[in-house]
Amino acid sequence: MKRIRQVSLLLAAAALLTCGCSRFSTKPLSFTGMAFDTVIAVQIYDSVDEEVLEHCKTMCSEYEQKFSATIETSEISQINSAGGAPVAVSEDTIELIKKGIYYSELSNGAFDITVGSVSSLWDFKSEEPIIPSPESIAEAKKHINYDKIVISNNTVTLTDPQTKIDVGAIAKGYIADRLKDYLKSQGVKHAIINLGGNVLAIGGKPDGSSFNIGIRKPFHEEEEPLTTVKIKNKSVVTSGTSQRYFEKDGNLYHHIIDPASGYPCNNGLNSVTIITNSSLTADALSTTCFLLGPDKGLRLVNQLDNVDAVFVDTNNEITYSRNFLKK
Repeated sequence: MKRIRQVSLLLAAAALLTCGCSRFSTKPLSFTGMAFDTVIAVQIYDSVDEEVLEHCKTMCSEYEQKFSATIETSEISQINSAGGAPVAVSEDTIELIKKGIYYSELSNGAFDITVGSVSSLWDFKSEEPIIPSPESIAEAKKHINYDKIVISNNTVTLTDPQTKIDVGAIAKGYIADRLKDYLKSQGVKHAIINLGGNVLAIGGKPDGSSFNIGIRKPFHEEEEPLTTVKIKNKSVVTSGTSQRYFEKDGNLYHHIIDPASGYPCNNGLNSVTIITNSSLTADALSTTCFLLGPDKGLRLVNQLDNVDAVFVDTNNEITYSRNFLKK
């Protein structure tokens, strides 16, 4: 077995997707750190107090304490371990779970926020990862169904005690949107938020031009992008096979788990990138469209307003959404 380290943990977040963002007359106020099992960064190109940046760090920490499935005291973990009892949680967690249910319904379960019973069987951070047994996957799949989530006011109940919520496909997008809201409230007009490759631009560059965002070539350590997109006030999020994965016996196992099979999704795609206004929308749709596959995923994007997409297949051939081609 050849263990492949997580790409997102090897690269500085500020350089993960953004290309040509450092040529400004004023040095940006920035920080780079670790959260959500990945590298995060915020760069602000306006004159603001250092406390603004510090508050962004605090926000990231607070959201991780709510949404992490690996922190036992998090609100998501409390829901998952409650044995079917109702759990009172914050408005943020309620809103995030509602968004997860929405995209589960939109995809007819191809994306399912309750995939946690299966995804928890896969450990892509281990130095010696183990493929779960077919029996354990078959048993865990029985508990995947977003209809088993009941929300009443500020409480969440799982009607199946063994069902587990997994917000990994939407949480970073939600947090990026909240960081954007805060920064804009502080008068920030030019900034880049990068949460492990979930990139969100506030405005454009101070000189009026767009940020140039590179979409990485899957499984290539070099930073040369496969293609690029120019954005202002947009988010760019990629879900792909080369973000967290391992190889065993000549087979590749990546972190995008298909709720229907319980195994990593295998449909001829290497990545899906979504470009739209909301980072949560981009985050959720990148995973949803990957799971739907190239045909159904592209069909869904083409039905949505203000959403662009870049599909990359296993031969690194690119397909753009219909609206993207009109630009």
